[in-house]
Amino acid sequence: MTLSPGVLAELAEVTAVVTDPDLMRGYRRDEADLCEAGTPLAVVRPRSTAEVSAIVRIAAAHRIPLVPQGGRTGLAGAANAIDGAIVVSMTAMDRVLEIDVVNRLAVVQPGVVNARLAAAVAEEGLRYPPDPGSWDSSTIGGNVSTNAGGMCCVKYGVTSAYVLGLEIVLADGEVLRCGRRTAKGVAGYDLTHLFVGAEGTLGIITEITVALRPIADQGLTLAATFPSVAAAGAAVTAIVTSGATPSMLELIDRTHLGAIEALRPMGLNQPDSAPPIALLLAAVDTGERAPADIANLAALCDAAGATETFTASDADEAAALLAARRLAHPAMERLAHTTYGDGGALIIDDVAVPVSRLTEMIEGVDKISAESGVPVGMIGHAGDGNLHPIIVVDRRDESSVEAGRRVFNAILALGLSLGGTVTGEHGIGTLKRDWLATELGPVGLRVHRAIKEALDPANLMNPGKVIAAHAVTPDAAPDTTAPDTTAPAAR
Repeated sequence: MTLSPGVLAELAEVTAVVTDPDLMRGYRRDEADLCEAGTPLAVVRPRSTAEVSAIVRIAAAHRIPLVPQGGRTGLAGAANAIDGAIVVSMTAMDRVLEIDVVNRLAVVQPGVVNARLAAAVAEEGLRYPPDPGSWDSSTIGGNVSTNAGGMCCVKYGVTSAYVLGLEIVLADGEVLRCGRRTAKGVAGYDLTHLFVGAEGTLGIITEITVALRPIADQGLTLAATFPSVAAAGAAVTAIVTSGATPSMLELIDRTHLGAIEALRPMGLNQPDSAPPIALLLAAVDTGERAPADIANLAALCDAAGATETFTASDADEAAALLAARRLAHPAMERLAHTTYGDGGALIIDDVAVPVSRLTEMIEGVDKISAESGVPVGMIGHAGDGNLHPIIVVDRRDESSVEAGRRVFNAILALGLSLGGTVTGEHGIGTLKRDWLATELGPVGLRVHRAIKEALDPANLMNPGKVIAAHAVTPDAAPDTTAPDTTAPAAR
């Protein structure tokens, strides 16, 4: 299927258009393994809201679906192209439009990379707290579209806590501005946050106003090793129960530690001792109180059974620990390829449970892995109950893939049974459409569909993402009281 010359000419009049098959191949998918991806008719790279509006009007007139994309760092297939669609790459809209020091806000285009915004506002003595693991390559537009989290969420919250206003091109090409620059405001429905986490299914975000915070006080970072992942989870529960407010509380299991060390040796596994089963990274940013606060966290870890605690002595050591955590995903990708060659693939889970159920979740995942014989690595933002079990499979072996999918489903079923959610920060995309329907229930699913139909009646905005094609009936829904193999298949 190719774009008709007439439509191509219309698009070329308003924006940059890519139709070369080799170039378009790079826009087919995000970083989610085993999620279907189609072949787009074209890729467009607008530079302004006016260009996006014109693109949407052309697509609407010819009933051509649109798939918005940012940095394509997502892990649920939300940015994957579909056959016959036009991919709208927002990376050329990459300007920081305004930094307002007095009102502590910034106005940016969606293609601005997270780390670049952080650097720009730091020059003004301010901070943009959300810091997903892909912060050096993910865009603010993508972060908003998936309501991305990160390592500072335990203290500072996720992206939605910082979105003050949006400019969105709707499905008919009209431009909606919502939100405000004031510290307070409750006029009308909260349209701004309707689009946060919508994954481009309701419109295309073209401008974002975000709240900023003062630069954090001086901090300290702690690494604690544990004889089991469950023991590290117990330490997390103890820290949260104590009322401590760490700025980071990250869990890394032995599988990830080994993968990180193999990718970039950093001395995480000492040659004169057995490799740690789990590592807990904790940080505080409380200035003069930091030494006492980090000592309190160390004592809580010791009481929970830590085998060793280490406090970074300077900023360089702290940065090295943080860098190791950020390497988790590429390290696991390398492990998959080392294990299975070109067939190595990851099924990445993203489940959040109440912190009070964290240890149960960790122990349950260990049991699922042991009983299935499928290896599962564990990493996550433990301080807010958000875990990322990573399942390694051989994409060339259907039995391996199916076993991985069964484990994936069992983990999600367990999370729901513990009062959790099927995604803490990665989003739904195509990976968890059926599971979202299960979590929402029939009424919640109907409301979601009503909103989608009201804003995008022709279903041209990122179709096939988030909302399942068919409702999951109660009889067909997976049993969330215990893991089983009857749940909807991961896609």
